Amino acid sequence: MDTQFLGLLAVYLAVVLAVAPFLGHYIRRAIEDGSYGPTRWGRPVERLIYRLAGVDPTADMGWKRYALALLLFNVLGVFAVYGLQRLQGMLPFNPADLGAVTPDSSLNTALSFVTNTNWQGYGGESTMSYLTQMLGLTVQNFLSAATGIAVLFALVRGLTRHGSQAIGNFWTDIVRGTMYVLLPLSFVMALFLVGQGVIQNLDPYVQAQTVEAQAFSVPEVDAQGQPMPGADGQPRMQPRQTQQQTLAMGPVASQEAIKMLGTNGGGFFNANSAHPYENPTALSNFVEMLAIFLIPAALCFSFGEMAGNRRQGAIILAAMTAMFAVFALTTSYFEHQSTPALAQAVNGLAPGGGNMEGKEVRFGIAPTALFATITTAASCGAVNGMHDSFSAMGGLPPMLLMQLGEVVFGGVGAGLYGMLAFAILAVFIAGLMIGRTPEYLGKKIEAFDMKMVAMVLLATPLLVLVGTAVAVLADAGRAGVLNPGIHGFSEILYALSSAANNNGSAFAGLSANTPFYNLLLGAAVWLGRFVPIVALLALAGALAAKPRLPQGPGTMPTTGPLFAVLLTGSVMLVGALTYVPALALGPVAEHLQNAVHAAQP
Repeated sequence: MDTQFLGLLAVYLAVVLAVAPFLGHYIRRAIEDGSYGPTRWGRPVERLIYRLAGVDPTADMGWKRYALALLLFNVLGVFAVYGLQRLQGMLPFNPADLGAVTPDSSLNTALSFVTNTNWQGYGGESTMSYLTQMLGLTVQNFLSAATGIAVLFALVRGLTRHGSQAIGNFWTDIVRGTMYVLLPLSFVMALFLVGQGVIQNLDPYVQAQTVEAQAFSVPEVDAQGQPMPGADGQPRMQPRQTQQQTLAMGPVASQEAIKMLGTNGGGFFNANSAHPYENPTALSNFVEMLAIFLIPAALCFSFGEMAGNRRQGAIILAAMTAMFAVFALTTSYFEHQSTPALAQAVNGLAPGGGNMEGKEVRFGIAPTALFATITTAASCGAVNGMHDSFSAMGGLPPMLLMQLGEVVFGGVGAGLYGMLAFAILAVFIAGLMIGRTPEYLGKKIEAFDMKMVAMVLLATPLLVLVGTAVAVLADAGRAGVLNPGIHGFSEILYALSSAANNNGSAFAGLSANTPFYNLLLGAAVWLGRFVPIVALLALAGALAAKPRLPQGPGTMPTTGPLFAVLLTGSVMLVGALTYVPALALGPVAEHLQNAVHAAQP
């Protein structure tokens, strides 16, 4: 195992776990306590927002009203982002004079950013105007992350209240989550990123003089300016050379900050965090990785405080951390290996060997492997290297992390509420084993509760596996595969896993900006986000109405190592039973195929 990676992983986890308790306490007070001192600066603005929106912030909502408000708010977000893309050619802040985005791509992008997925089938700098990036995509980065926090707090209220018909106020939760958590952290991080060299401007694109001439081709035209066909019927091309390169500008730092802190992942540039204008230095790379886990880890302590025992959140965080470390070490191990062909082709770029294909030289293998594991453990999807270039088994852990339901830290709010569903499953299984009615935080787990948990845990696997089957069988699905064979199957499986689990990263190598994939993946991101959310809100409503049972001698403790092991086993068991056959057809088969080829003379 690479010692650089071990040191980097240790320092990374130490910083995350050191900051999380303090941030968790702040988040809980900021959202739950209307008189909390550090947030008094925003109370006049908060009250003004409620007044303009006609909202009563003191009115508690039942789960149905909460869910309806959440869904309507997010549907309006889809219309807003879709409209901005379709009209951007007529709107200001468009120095590159970019035209309207196609209807299917606009719909896919709107659904993707509203659901915190940020799947991008387009190149940001060549498709989206500054106004669309700022008013559409960046705004949804804040609001989708705040929605995840709101759902988590609603679920925790359901677990901690008793004899209640209400689980909170959606409008209060989303406003406070945005104003007091996401905005201040993003402001500080944006300033840091600017200091590291991330650009933040509204300048026109720059025509830079290059050191060497760049070769390209243009169609040969006749006197009327029409392309002249060649013998094959295609336009004849003329070679050209230029010493100019277009450098995209824009308000990058402000989007980059919330992209990481909100576990969104959608980049201003097509290369995402591999682009030097988004992630220029080793320090910016480390801080961006920290930002991804910061709020998900902190929310575990927020949950513990709301439950009246911080150990409740700490044990869940411990299970998350243990699973993450295993996946990170596995990714690093396989990326530090190489096949004979790969060693001959690219190992000259990688001191000590290993797979440097698709990785930035300024980062190297260890930070790229760690970044890939972090971004798929959380539902972030940002990348600082190309996952399609990972080895077969190096790419398997990031894929499986998404398929587990994005619960190993997971998205802002979304990771913990998914893990709490697994916690309820774990105590249910334990109750069956010892013949007792299962309880969690003093709430009896009954048939309706388990139906909602089953819906949360099985909705995304159904979307992933059925969607992959549809894409493999359909001509339009296979047409997008640029790497036929086993790896092409892995690319499709990864795309559906990323979409349905609201991650947004891609293996690439798949031409996904087509009507078929835009609609298929758009449906996956929407259903993968809101089917579990509605089921969790229904679960929260049912739990809130129940009385709290006193602990007895048969009550299973949920703050010790045994529960952490049971929780980890539940997560891995569901993932293994659901996805092992598909993974065996993809990354595992590709690894065995490469091993056979390497053994042949």
